[in-house]
Amino acid sequence: MSKEMPSITEAEWEVMKVLWNKSPMTANEVCTAIQEDEDWKPKTIRTLLDRLTKKQVISVDKDKRVYTFTPLYSVHECQRAETRSFIDRIYGGITKSLLVQFIEDENLTTEELKELKEMLDKKID
Repeated sequence: MSKEMPSITEAEWEVMKVLWNKSPMTANEVCTAIQEDEDWKPKTIRTLLDRLTKKQVISVDKDKRVYTFTPLYSVHECQRAETRSFIDRIYGGITKSLLVQFIEDENLTTEELKELKEMLDKKID
């Protein structure tokens, strides 16, 4: 999508993960799926669905007897937006600073370093 991705909270991410896994889903289906991992009340989950609908991150189909919810952004689009937001907030928008710190601080295997090098080489070419 060309419009800017709205920011979503950690709790909203949990709802999105369920919808990315399978959609469209009813509110009850979302509640059941989330309650397998989280001890959240249905009212909380419905509030999160409402917020995501208002932010236009998910759509609600009101044509059926029971409303169903569908993501409007892919997991990749949300990850990209979250990464950009993180880099802007923490590194002043400078991706290189994040990469340098990551490479210096992480215990990357030789194989992982080779993969990163290959990705960088492809980006340069």
